[in-house]
Amino acid sequence: MDLKKYIRSVPDYPKKGILFRDITTLIKNAKAFKYTNDKIIELAKQIEFDKIAAIESRGFVFASTVSYQLEKPFILLRKKNKLPAAVHSVDFELEYGNATIEVHKDSIDKGEKILVIDDLIATGGTAEAAAKIIEISGGKVAGFIFVINLFDLPGQNLLKNKGYKTESLIEFPGH
Repeated sequence: MDLKKYIRSVPDYPKKGILFRDITTLIKNAKAFKYTNDKIIELAKQIEFDKIAAIESRGFVFASTVSYQLEKPFILLRKKNKLPAAVHSVDFELEYGNATIEVHKDSIDKGEKILVIDDLIATGGTAEAAAKIIEISGGKVAGFIFVINLFDLPGQNLLKNKGYKTESLIEFPGH
């Protein structure tokens, strides 16, 4: 299945100069959504890991189904002030601003291997922050799986240069 035809490209969103790759058109198609999740599961089965983490919010869409199918615990990496208990926090830069992600301090046990799933890798800031917060929590990053890699942006290479395994299902230019 050619997943690219299910991704909507929205110019100048969320700000001028950004070409946003919208996965809502993929997830509203039941066959494309199932195929995407099946492919992520195939990749995940090749990685040794204890838990799945996903980055708010679009990563939740894919990671929750993978967690369910593989019977692995699911960890939420959330935006600032969204989690009710004690958290670890990491600030980072996006291509269009600054952000913070948090995780509950009791989500990851020392030495656990965490697979991170998200919809898209662009500059790598969010994914790098996810790796930092996992490591601050005592865990190890088992790898990253993305639906989309924006191949002409530095994200995937940034992660690979830091020694992280990364996989993606489809690639688009970032601009």
